[in-house]
Amino acid sequence: MSPPSDEPAAPRRGGVDPKLLEILVCPATHGPLEYDAAAGELISRKAGLAYPIRDGIPIMLVSEARQIRDVP
Repeated sequence: MSPPSDEPAAPRRGGVDPKLLEILVCPATHGPLEYDAAAGELISRKAGLAYPIRDGIPIMLVSEARQIRDVP
């Protein structure tokens, strides 16, 4: 087992740090978010919103989110 590293965690596809994804919540509902790698979005099932990720930065503004109907 290797010693702990001071290196940041490797970003996921889309450039979002996994540690960041663990602490982010939906600004509308304060509920959990799911990462949709294919779409490059963070999904809030409770709010029915998809927050875009641009250049590896989640855009956590309700006004920037797109409404979704059915999330698989």
